[in-house]
Parts: sequence; structure tokens; C-alpha cells
Amino acid sequence: MKYDTELVGKIGSMALIREEEHDIDYNVFSRIGSELRPGTIWVSSGAVEIGRLDYIKRTGMELTGAKSDVMTDYSSQGQAILMQEYRRYIPSKYSVRQLLVEHTHFNDVEKRNHIYNFLVRCDKEGAIPIVNYNDTVSFEENRRWELEQLKNSGLERVVECIDNDETAAVIATLVHPRYLLLLTSVDGIYLDPNDPATRVDKVEGKNADEVIDAIDELQLHCFGVSRAGAGGAKTKLEFIKDPIRQGTTVIIANSKYRISDILSDEAPRTVFQVR
Repeated sequence: MKYDTELVGKIGSMALIREEEHDIDYNVFSRIGSELRPGTIWVSSGAVEIGRLDYIKRTGMELTGAKSDVMTDYSSQGQAILMQEYRRYIPSKYSVRQLLVEHTHFNDVEKRNHIYNFLVRCDKEGAIPIVNYNDTVSFEENRRWELEQLKNSGLERVVECIDNDETAAVIATLVHPRYLLLLTSVDGIYLDPNDPATRVDKVEGKNADEVIDAIDELQLHCFGVSRAGAGGAKTKLEFIKDPIRQGTTVIIANSKYRISDILSDEAPRTVFQVR
């Protein structure tokens, strides 16, 4: 099977900070950055939370006001730091490029094609794209109105991309990578979230339909979310179905492990694939 790129990966906000110390986890940036190479598209949350921590560190207080305004200000402050840290740890011989996306970009054929061409060029030009949702300009009230308009326009499916798990899955559907890697705070998907022994190692089938059927069954065991605003395991599993239909192998694993160890099955993980 021919793939457009090797890997689309995603890491969540809370994996990039030391919550108990109210600071960035530089070790995570170092570990991930050292392994990123052309052929990888990296979807990174973290701008809002890192911007919040930076603002508190500088002023001793949090912002107050309308949620949309606070999110805008934090994400704007955090984006600069997010990219600074990736640039710091990605090998200097590679270029680093930022791509801020919104739901409207993937619901428009021309914009979607433009993004595809950009991402494919990055690989050829020795660059690593760092992708994040553009919280700075896509505030909640306006986003809801735009999504409603898109749904009323007759589109068969409307992409929201508010959750970066969805953003990563949509990009994987667009560029058709060999692997889609979703890094989380746990070692994979569990039949019982309270019992580490119930981690599912592999979800396989003779074709994509069999894998999707197995995912549907697995979703019955998924409850709760890791934090407010997160989609949770059940939602994460819904997002990965389209990449699997296109032949991408999907892996869910803990962000504390090296990417190379996860891909080579040297670290705990849950892998979804056609045999």
C-alpha cells in the first residue's frame, strides 16, 4: 500500500506540562523533539494551557473575563512558547513550520487541498509541520454559528476539529500516513479503566470493517474523560475509524515513552490494524 507520509502524531495539553508544579515539562518536549523527522506531521495541543501558566508566572494571577477572550489571550501567548520549545529540541538541520487550522479549512475542498499540498511539501523540503487548532481567532460563539451553517448547507459530514484527536484523525484521513499515533496519559485502551491488567494490546481484523466492528464493541467499555473539555477514550475511538478505513495503522500509547519504542512495540500500547 502506498502512503503519502510515514506518521501523523498527536499529543495533548496535559502531557506537555507538570501540573503539580505549574510549569512546562521540558523533558517531554526534549524527548519528542529529538525524534521528529521529515515525514512526520505533529499535531500538538498545549497553547492555551502553556499560555495560562506563562501569564500566571509573570503576573501572579489568572486572566478574568469572557471565556472566549481569555482563551484567545492565553492561546496567543502560548503559541509562541509552544513553537519555541519544539524548535529548541528538533534537530537543527530540519526546518520547523507552524500550521494553525480551523474547522472551516477541512470543510472546504480548496482549503483542504491547499493544506494537503503544504503538508506533502514539508516532507520533500526537510521540514516538520507542527499543527494546532487556531483558538486565537476561532472563538466558541462564532464557531458554533459556522458549524451550524455548514450543517445546513447539505455537507454529508462536517468536521469540527475542536478536539485535537479529531484534528489528527482528519489530517491522517487527508494525507494517508502509515501510522497515526495518539499520545495520552495512559498506556492504551482498557476494558476496565481501573484495572491496568485489562489493557487491550491489539484490535485487529481481516479487513477494515472487522476492525471497526471490534472498535464499536470496545467503545462500550469506555466511560469518562481525563479532564474538562476532553473527549475521552470513546470519542477518541470514534475519530480513528476513518484513518483505519484507509489502511492506516492507529496506535494509542502513553506520552512518557519514546515514539520509536512505541512504533517498534517496545513500549505498552494499543494498536488498531488490518492483519
